Order: sequence, then C-alpha cells, then structure tokens
Amino acid sequence: MIEFSDVLQAANLLKDRVIRTPLVYSPTFSRLANAEVYLKLESLQMGGSFKVRGATYKLQSNLEKIHSGVIAASVGNHAQGVALAACAAGVPATIIMPVWASISKQEATRAYGAEVRLMGKSLVESIEIGRRMAQETNRIFIHPYDDEEVIAGQGTVGLEILEDLPDADLIIVPVGGGGLIAGIALAAKAIRPEARVVGVQAASCPSARKALELGRPAEVQAEERGSIADAIMVTQVGEAPFPLLQKLVDDIVLVDEDQIASAVLKLLERKRILAEGAAAAPLAALLGGSLQVAEGSRVVLVVSGGNVDSLLLERIIAAGLFREGRLMHFSVSLVDSPGSLACLLGLLADQEANVVHIHHARNESGVAINYTRVDLELETRGFEHIKGIERAMEGAGYRFMRR
Repeated sequence: MIEFSDVLQAANLLKDRVIRTPLVYSPTFSRLANAEVYLKLESLQMGGSFKVRGATYKLQSNLEKIHSGVIAASVGNHAQGVALAACAAGVPATIIMPVWASISKQEATRAYGAEVRLMGKSLVESIEIGRRMAQETNRIFIHPYDDEEVIAGQGTVGLEILEDLPDADLIIVPVGGGGLIAGIALAAKAIRPEARVVGVQAASCPSARKALELGRPAEVQAEERGSIADAIMVTQVGEAPFPLLQKLVDDIVLVDEDQIASAVLKLLERKRILAEGAAAAPLAALLGGSLQVAEGSRVVLVVSGGNVDSLLLERIIAAGLFREGRLMHFSVSLVDSPGSLACLLGLLADQEANVVHIHHARNESGVAINYTRVDLELETRGFEHIKGIERAMEGAGYRFMRR
C-alpha cells in the first residue's frame, strides 16, 4: 500500500512542475455554514484541475520507460493532465475518451498536443481499450485513479492544505474513482490525525459509498440521466485507492443534482469561481445539510476543477437559479385582444419582475379559439417574491400554471 513517504517524494518531484494553488478564505460561505470555510482552488491548476499532479508524477517517475509515449483514458480532466505532462516530458500521448465526451474537453486535450481517440461507451470501456492498446504497443498506461503513483501525486493537494492551514478540522473532497481523496486522506491523517476527511459523491452514482458498505469495490448502476458532475460519475472505485478509503476516510456523503447546480451558481456569483459540477459537490454537501459541521470549525472544500462545457454551464446556472427561486416559469391564458398582454406585463413590472423570455402560443391544442397562451420566464429575487407575483396575478383574475 502507498505510504506517506510516497506523497512527500511526489511533492519534491512536482515542485516547480505544477502550480501550488491558493487556499482562499470565504467570508460568505463561512457565514452560511457557521464555520471557517476555505477553498482549495485546484480549478486554477495547470489544465484546469488537480489531475496534472498525478499524471506528471507518474511520467516523471518513469522517464526511462516512456520514450515511445504514453496512453491514458479519461472523460476530460485526466486527459488534459496527461497531455500537459507528456508535452512537458517531450513524449507523445494518446488519450482514449468515451464517444460521448464533451467536444470542448476533446479540443482542449488536442490543444495540449495529445492524440484523441473516441472509443468506448463508458469510462470503464475506454480504460480497458487503453490498457489493451498500451500492452500491444509496449507503452505505459496512465490510469486516472487506480495507480499508486497517480494517488501519490494527487496527495500533494493534502500536503499543501495542511501547510497553509495546519489546524484544519475537516477536508471535504469530491469522489469519483477515489484517487484524489485517497491521496489527500493519506497526507492529512499523517500530519493531523484528528482532521476529518469526508468524500462527496453524486447521488446518481454512489460507487464509493457502496464499496465502503460492502467492504470491497463493486460496480454500481449509474442513473441513465447522468449527472452534471460528470467527472465523478465513476461506477466502481479503484482497487488501489480503496484500502486508503477504508482506513482513512471518515465518511462518504451524497448530494443531488439540484444541490450541485446551486453550489456551482453560488461559487460563480459569490466568489467569481468557475467550478465544474464535481468541484462544486463539497460546497453542495456543506450547505445542503449532507454532513454535520461543528460551529466555528475550520473547513476546507477542495474545488477540484473548473473545466465545464459552456453549454452545460448555461444549463447548470439555470437549474441553480430555479432552485434558489431566482427564475420563475409559468403559462397564462389571455383573451386574444389588443392590450391584454400589455396589461399582464404592466402587472409584472409593478411587481418588479424582469421578463427573461416570452412566447405566444396560438392555434394550439387545448387553447380556446379566442384565447392565447403566453409562456413566460421571469427573473425573481426569491421564493417570497414569486409568491407575491402569484398573489397579484390571482387577484387580477389571471389563470396561470407554474412550470
């Protein structure tokens, strides 16, 4: 099993090769959680995530074996980390990505100099394809999480946290395959044994929690709808990190999609931090009540990456706004006559609601011949504001339906 000395060795090798990311205090989140909350901003790391740490350490530790190049499999972040590490080492990299991997992450990986091949319907399939290809071509395969050298590299995140905040009480880490939390827990428990390390998973794919319940890694069936936290949608934790999870991780908690979306929005609005869904999961757990935090305790949230697809970000923000009562959707029936829409819009203006989108629906099934249906999206201040708008519309005799 990997030891703390391996993490220290990784830190020495990675010095000046990766960014020492900042640990930032958040007054806003501290007030909301009634604790001292700090953000470890791996979203500012090279390649936009922590993954470059493990990839660089793996490559630099095996320079004599990688002349012909390396192969990796990834949904996105590990791909970019390996591409960057390979470029720095001056060797070619081939990345196997699932066929559904986002175009933006494909292009970012290519921009770092790697060859991208879309093969496999899942990350597990892509990993198996990559392993076979590495064996057939006598190249090293760099696993995204099930590799002790990769885990040691990721553990340097934990070292930096405890160097910057020696009295940290709780470190909350997103969990996919388990490599990041295994490395962080190993470092944190060696330096400050009383510190708690808690993992967070999307409720739609609770593989690490299931593994701890069963006492062994086991594949879970992820929900078909997927998750906005795609980077932690790993259906089975790795064999290498699992013993460290068993021994050192205090708990694994789950968060739902609405909580993750709300956390992404809060990080963006309150701290101007762009975090992908997985990276926002620790904040979702902290503010969503998934875990108990002692008043005044020092809490570190590992913001693991910021590589979010632009189109997905738009949907995540919209979902977060709805959860916070900042957007309101409704349909209303209006008499199809001049001035009826103007009256409705005047009422909404009196309620200080901002119209974001509006759509007129005529000649549709279910709409009476002398009526029109109007679909509206409003920007609102919160749920009390929405209630006030509804009361005003009911008082004016409007027939409407929230959506």
